Amino acid sequence: MESMGVLMTCPMHSYIQEQLAKRFNLFKLWHFPSFVAFAQAHGTSVRAVVASVKVGVDATTIDSLPNLQIVSTYSVGYDNIDLRKCREKGIPVTNTPDVLTDDVADLAIALALSLFCTISHSPRRNSAPHLTPKLSGKAVGIIGMGRIGLAIAKRAEAFGCPISYHSRSVKAESGYRYYSNVLDLAADSEVLVVACTLTHETRHIVNRGVMDALGPKGILINIGRGPHVDEPELVSALTEGRLGGAGLDVFEKEPEVREELLRLENVVLTPHVGSDTVETCMAMADLVIANLEASFLGKPLLTPII
Repeated sequence: MESMGVLMTCPMHSYIQEQLAKRFNLFKLWHFPSFVAFAQAHGTSVRAVVASVKVGVDATTIDSLPNLQIVSTYSVGYDNIDLRKCREKGIPVTNTPDVLTDDVADLAIALALSLFCTISHSPRRNSAPHLTPKLSGKAVGIIGMGRIGLAIAKRAEAFGCPISYHSRSVKAESGYRYYSNVLDLAADSEVLVVACTLTHETRHIVNRGVMDALGPKGILINIGRGPHVDEPELVSALTEGRLGGAGLDVFEKEPEVREELLRLENVVLTPHVGSDTVETCMAMADLVIANLEASFLGKPLLTPII
């Protein structure tokens, strides 16, 4: 398979770059002055594109690679891949579900703990007694009860937190309380966690009304996608005291982070590292490679989206 051309859209973990280079004819897009320059020189050689949350695959890219037979994203999310164009051209798309579920769920709880316990705050807080609320027993609402949402719920349960959720459908087997709309869920939650897929319908699913319903003692955690939250409204709610705090691993215009968020003490920020443990990065890479190899050998894909 050494002759099979594989294009990486941006730098990723060193392990996946090394493993792809060992198995395929690897092209790194960032080594070229532009995509147009790359496509003119090597477009016909590419059989697969490996994307990520940072750089996806649009219709122009797909149309410029005439021999493309698979797109595999080094992520669970695939909102930055043009699925319509892929369907039109009969190009399958795969992602890396399951392997990063635990890491993302761990981070959601870590962000909540950091906010409640002021773990990440400035040492100057040690100069005077400072009492903080606890996470244990807080009502946790989760937007999106998929693999990651369920894993977050299980962890929050261990803290004695009652769990409620909003999802596209009722998950009766979960045993948790279902809300048909996010506004009611937020009103009955002390911690609201965003863990759903980004779609047209879920863009800004956390808006001003939801933040006001969550209230001045409420905590918002977003480990989904940045555009799930109306960021200007979030800044206003935090600065005006209408929302108690926020823990964010994702941002509306990544990699940019709003200056106002950086200055607020009731905010904890991480740079989209929910799946960035060594073990998970390697497992995600292995899954991407397994999908590529299956495609090239004409075998069933392991984790097809389409």
